Amino acid sequence: MSAAMASLQSFFIYFGTALGLVALYFVIYTVATAHNEFALIRQNVVSAALALGLSLIGFALPLSSAITRAASVMDCLIWGLVAIAVQVLVYWLVRLAVPRLSERIAAGELSAALFLGAASLAAGVINAASMT
Repeated sequence: MSAAMASLQSFFIYFGTALGLVALYFVIYTVATAHNEFALIRQNVVSAALALGLSLIGFALPLSSAITRAASVMDCLIWGLVAIAVQVLVYWLVRLAVPRLSERIAAGELSAALFLGAASLAAGVINAASMT
């Protein structure tokens, strides 16, 4: 197998793994939160899209770091699961600091959504940097 074909095969394996982890992230994160992000997004609630979108970026950053640093696909899977756990933890911590967080996001309050999104993004950056 040529080097290009091996690289292409590796790309598809890691890209597929990442897509699977993103799908798993959406399932776990949306179950862990007290509001239904996708239903709110379908109703054009911008705050829900903002919070979930920034959280997705906060998850994708360490996932991309895991892909570039992983010694194997199993390594990538483990670090991807850690990244999911970090994002869920951030939601629960922000929920302690911001009373009625989910209700406020569902009501369209941008300040609550932006704070959650910023915390999720910051945790993702720190998470990615911590993968050594």
